[in-house]
Amino acid sequence: MRRFLIAGGLIVVLLGSVAMVRADSTSPGSQPAGQVVSKAALQQKAMPAIDKAIKYQLGKQTENGGWEIMPGVTDPAVTAMVAQCLIQHPEYGPKHPAVDKAMEFVVSFQQPDGGIYSTQIGYRNYTTSVVLMSLSSMKSPAMGDYVAGATKYLKDNQWTEGMCDPEGKPITPEHPWYGGAGYGQSRRPDLSNTQMMLEALHQSGLPPTDPAYQKAIQFVLRCQMSERSNDQSFAKGADDGGFIYTPANGGESKAGTVEVNGRPRLRSYGSMTYAGFKSMLYANVDRNDPRVKAAWDWIRRNYTLTSNPNMPGAQSQEGLYYFYHVFAKALEAWGEPVLVDSANRPHDWRADLIDQLIKTQKPDGSWVNEADRWHEGNPSLVTAYAVLAMQTAIK
Repeated sequence: MRRFLIAGGLIVVLLGSVAMVRADSTSPGSQPAGQVVSKAALQQKAMPAIDKAIKYQLGKQTENGGWEIMPGVTDPAVTAMVAQCLIQHPEYGPKHPAVDKAMEFVVSFQQPDGGIYSTQIGYRNYTTSVVLMSLSSMKSPAMGDYVAGATKYLKDNQWTEGMCDPEGKPITPEHPWYGGAGYGQSRRPDLSNTQMMLEALHQSGLPPTDPAYQKAIQFVLRCQMSERSNDQSFAKGADDGGFIYTPANGGESKAGTVEVNGRPRLRSYGSMTYAGFKSMLYANVDRNDPRVKAAWDWIRRNYTLTSNPNMPGAQSQEGLYYFYHVFAKALEAWGEPVLVDSANRPHDWRADLIDQLIKTQKPDGSWVNEADRWHEGNPSLVTAYAVLAMQTAIK
């Protein structure tokens, strides 16, 4: 193995496994001059870490087939996510006994409305989305009814015409909730749940021409901090192109605010920006659309894998593994192996991601986030995020 120091970034190049990438610009749709590690070399590097993680997860499966969301409480969402890691692994696959047991547990939560979720825990949209991803990865006709029910539930749960918000106001295209999805129908929508819904519909094979995507994009764009594309008052004067958590109730960012010209403005951050960027791509928004370009420019300005980009210092590690998952999915959808940041430094994002995850894996094969927010203190969940991100990077 040789190492080359290129523009301040370390790119690992395995002899005999280097692919050359050439282009004459760094604009959307082009690739920069540079070198990328081949898929075969990435697989060789990542698989030992994935194998170790899978063995850890198998040791945590409970008697009922599930994995725990908290001590003593098994959950269909975490279980579906871990099962998908196994389903996508070439040595396990959808017919492995652990998968059979897990999916039997998961589908036992299907409700009369078609959703698959725990009525005690909640998180109905989130859980159904994660389960639909896992079901879709099985590619099994036997799961067809569950897939159809979950798909219908997600579309029915989307805030759209014919619904009213908790104050009785009709949901129309002018309403800030329009097109979004929340944890449950009684909760306000947010970009995290909306992107999870779109990811699930995308993985299920629903075409981007379906109205669910087009309605969702109206909500997604109201999360973008750009007054050119966002008609909400909190975005007035904003032009950074990044995304926040929700436009509901006057707008909210889990990263807080920044001061701009002496006034507070909602702060965009990495996990939501990659989520918004990916959602636009899934909905077939043109790569050269100004809204896509603005998000891509934000990503180039804020490229990092050591923190959730642009989260304030004390919060910089919060949601980190969720970010890795959406980072991998978004850049896979973008389809280019090298990202050139705003300082003109090339990054082989797949190699960077795998290196970072290998470096932070625990000796027992798990990952866990010490900044325990959004359940990232749960090693089963965080290990699933990490494995799914690596599987995306090497496929």
